[in-house]
Amino acid sequence: MITKKQIKEHIEGYCKELRLPAIRQSFEDDAKEANLKNYAYEEFLCYLLQKETDLRRENGKKNRIRLAGFPSKKCLEDLVIEDLPEDARKKLKLLSSLEFLKTGQNVILAGNTGTGKSHIATGLGIKACLEGYKVLFTTVPLLVNQLKESRSAKVLRAFEGKFERYDLVIADELGYISFDKEGSELLFTHLSLRAGRKSTIITTNLSFERWEEIFKDPVMTAAMIDRLTHKSYIVNMNGNSYRLKETKMWLEEQE
Repeated sequence: MITKKQIKEHIEGYCKELRLPAIRQSFEDDAKEANLKNYAYEEFLCYLLQKETDLRRENGKKNRIRLAGFPSKKCLEDLVIEDLPEDARKKLKLLSSLEFLKTGQNVILAGNTGTGKSHIATGLGIKACLEGYKVLFTTVPLLVNQLKESRSAKVLRAFEGKFERYDLVIADELGYISFDKEGSELLFTHLSLRAGRKSTIITTNLSFERWEEIFKDPVMTAAMIDRLTHKSYIVNMNGNSYRLKETKMWLEEQE
């Protein structure tokens, strides 16, 4: 006859093999509670599976956020709405619905520094992770360097496949650094791969007429703008710097 100790060891072994950590950690206490409350077998099984599913979903959210590569965890709820530029205040609710992800539309946040572009982009990205989407956060200069390195190492095709599969790519800081011809062509090609199918959020401090300063080629610049802006949400982020406001408040607190 099998003993309680052996039963426990078997359950722990099965849970470990099947990767069921939530059940393995608490099945003894859960079984005692089930006996006290006189659960039916089906009810108890449903309870255990729900507990395991909840843990996996929570771990999935954490892993998607971790793998996205956000430089900081800035959520939409942390925004001070009244400090945002007017156009951002008008469009934030619509963007927060993440409807643009379902339709593969882009979002371009364009305006001067310190007005909340990266915060909004990060907040949308984190919300997308929480809702099950696969997200990549990168700066444009870093992305260009990765593309060049992938080409040099002859693994560009693999990088392309991975890049295409992201539900959302956030390309931050377009306009801070210009590129050579190779970098411009690689960036154009890879952002174009996603156009009309998967969503990209771009933050930039340059108006569209100044993008030629980055890409150096008027034909490529026009094609890039055309593909990225087609049916996209363009948010005017010109306004007062909320970073400057925060700095002033911090200095006042130190007095």
